[in-house]
Amino acid sequence: MGRQKSAEGIVVAAHRGEGPNMFSGPDTERSMREADAGTRAGMPGPPRKAGDGIADDTGSVRQTRAAQSGPVGDGTMMLMEQVVRRENLLVAYRRVKRNGGAPGVDGMTVDDLGDYCRKHWPRHREELLSGTYAPSAVLRVEIPKPGGKGTRMLGIPTVLDRMIQQALLQVLQPLFDPTFSDASFGFRPGRSAHGAILRAREHMNAGRRFVVDMDLEKFFDRVNHDVLMARVTRRVKDKRALGLIRRYLQAGMMEGGLVSPRTQGTPQGGPLSPLLSNILLDDLDKELERRGHRFARYADDCNIYVGSKAAGERVLASLERFLGRRLRLTVNRAKSAVDRPWNRKFLGYSVTWHKQPRLKVAKESIQRLKGKLREQFRKGRGRSLGTVIEQLTRSLRGWIAYFRLAEVRGVFEELDQWIRRKLRVILWRQWKRPRARVKELCRRGLDKVRAGKSAYNGRGPWWNAGASHMNQAVPTAELRRLGLVSLIEEYHRFAGRT
Repeated sequence: MGRQKSAEGIVVAAHRGEGPNMFSGPDTERSMREADAGTRAGMPGPPRKAGDGIADDTGSVRQTRAAQSGPVGDGTMMLMEQVVRRENLLVAYRRVKRNGGAPGVDGMTVDDLGDYCRKHWPRHREELLSGTYAPSAVLRVEIPKPGGKGTRMLGIPTVLDRMIQQALLQVLQPLFDPTFSDASFGFRPGRSAHGAILRAREHMNAGRRFVVDMDLEKFFDRVNHDVLMARVTRRVKDKRALGLIRRYLQAGMMEGGLVSPRTQGTPQGGPLSPLLSNILLDDLDKELERRGHRFARYADDCNIYVGSKAAGERVLASLERFLGRRLRLTVNRAKSAVDRPWNRKFLGYSVTWHKQPRLKVAKESIQRLKGKLREQFRKGRGRSLGTVIEQLTRSLRGWIAYFRLAEVRGVFEELDQWIRRKLRVILWRQWKRPRARVKELCRRGLDKVRAGKSAYNGRGPWWNAGASHMNQAVPTAELRRLGLVSLIEEYHRFAGRT
């Protein structure tokens, strides 16, 4: 099965509340009304508060409503008028504020965006409508890939460009999303990685016992701009919007104070990038549907399920030719494979070998969690146990929420035991000297003879943390009182909801 996206994170993060109204001051609201005079006729009233349809509480579903409720007409020819509508921009602004993120090349933060727009938005609006707006360069940032296997390049736009991209996305999404394949689950309203995982399981249950796990080599870095724009043009006729999208694709990338031009790729980091990737890869989806294949795709993770290894090899070879010829994309043969699904992983999950496969957490996902937690344990040696547990809880709740579909539960119990033992290691090390350990063990209920033998046994922290004296001195109930989350109990809590 395919690679897990760090984006899991990309996929499981909790939504925060709305930011302040972008145009809260009377002078700014008056300025916006004047700048928007050309398109205000027939426009709905001010956006409603969260709970009435403007706050984005289900991914991208609600953020498109502002665009859809605008003036009726040839939306593809007058698309930029919809983009700069006040209601659409307010939703985009709030989304950017809520997402936060690092500044771009100009150093402007999301907290500065409101004041900047109050002063300069009429000028930028006119540039967008006249087709002369020039995006700023993006800031090149490299983050480590999961498992330490190289780095992933991000292109961080300025917060102003993030807002404009978000406003553009909210108008483009309703145009393109209804045309996408039912087997495409990445970065779409009302869809998620869980949908892709469940669809994959359906195909395996139907008897497709081999998977074509196809990896696209440096997909986001290798997107051909001309090929992508040809597909955008199929549904967008507004030349100003087309020009703006191409300028975003070609915006320079700054690294070390130097800006270099871009001739290919759509770096991850901007709101528009996921939609553009879906537009390009929709050709792949349609080709797979035309051939009658069963598949599930999440962004550039695509798994095709077939009945035999020979069939899988034929499919992989033919798709490699199709992608190279039609989309100018390259299949990474070193990472792609035709194999049994239980030997692969897809979005962090794997399956058992049974006739009706059961979902389980992939080994790589477990090791990745342990690696992340080890960093927090190391930082906790000089802190109170309560502080360490508070930090752990945030990671553990998000992790179990994502892997709640797993049907093999034993791993959650094993992780609970491992986490408790690591916490006891912290305490054993904090007590440092044998004399201090005797005192602490006695204070926690052990008799003096047993405490002395335990403190002077000459064993290391890991052994002692798993021994009976530390389990008695630091029982699970105490860790729970400090706020420690039990993965298996959280799993059962999620299971009880479904």
